[in-house]
Amino acid sequence: MKKFLLLSLAAVIMLTGCSSKPKNLKPEQAKEHAEKFINAALMRPDTKAAVKEIEEVNGFYKMKIDVGSGEPIDSYLSRDGKLFFPQAMDIDEINKQIGGETNQAAGGETATVSKKSDKPVVELFVMSYCPYGLQMERGILPVVEKLAGKIDFKLRFCDYAMHEKPEIDENLTQYCIQKEQSDKLTKYLNCFIKDGQAAACYKEAGIDENALKTCVSQTDKQHKITEAYNNKEAWGGQFPPFNVDKAENEKYGVQGSPFLVVNGQEISSDRDSASLLKSICSAFNNAPAECSAELSSTSPAAGFASQNNGSAAGSCN
Repeated sequence: MKKFLLLSLAAVIMLTGCSSKPKNLKPEQAKEHAEKFINAALMRPDTKAAVKEIEEVNGFYKMKIDVGSGEPIDSYLSRDGKLFFPQAMDIDEINKQIGGETNQAAGGETATVSKKSDKPVVELFVMSYCPYGLQMERGILPVVEKLAGKIDFKLRFCDYAMHEKPEIDENLTQYCIQKEQSDKLTKYLNCFIKDGQAAACYKEAGIDENALKTCVSQTDKQHKITEAYNNKEAWGGQFPPFNVDKAENEKYGVQGSPFLVVNGQEISSDRDSASLLKSICSAFNNAPAECSAELSSTSPAAGFASQNNGSAAGSCN
């Protein structure tokens, strides 16, 4: 095992020299690519490695690799297939172990907004099925509710969809709820982020489903969403376009989900509600009393979940 890890470290550079790969590999492609590389560059001729499990973690593929040593080795591959890492260090966990906690939510610097206004414009770009977009929504929704009427909150969508047709359909749904039934958006989102059951959330939030269907159909035709989805040759990449907020994506240089913009400034805030409240409140000329509210400082759960669990931050890009 030690020999495999040492060879892997040296092989990080070797892998970057391989022939070009698709911009982002699908899990099965990544598995095949990793196995081919490991067996060609790292293993002895009489041995063979196999990728037993693969999942996306923090923008990389995490793999459990069986190298014949008994216990699988956790290794990582960049999603474009160019960088291979024999292991990763969890900085938060290591800092906790040595007593040097560096989590911004636990006392670090809060991301602040330099451009002030009387009513800050808060724009959150997501993909509706992105685990980390859901994580950010879970953190920011209590802030949006607390500052209702004090900020101009806009839920926006990345200009491509990574999670197949269901995500495109849900993006359209949320876009239309915000456009025509905006007073029900936060209630709908608070329901949807729990388990993704849109139909049940329509009822819980009191959505006018007939009006919603009409809006979705019109928006789909206006922006040619389904038409673009069906024309894979014109995608220009691995994922279908979703161009409802294309102009805003280009304006801010949105690079994935989630992507937070306050008063036109990209903000890299921690995703717990307390940190987000502080960051957004820094954008006021005169912060309202609501900015003194005590909200949760626990890192929100990523993906669909009913409660926070301290998940690590990541992104879909």
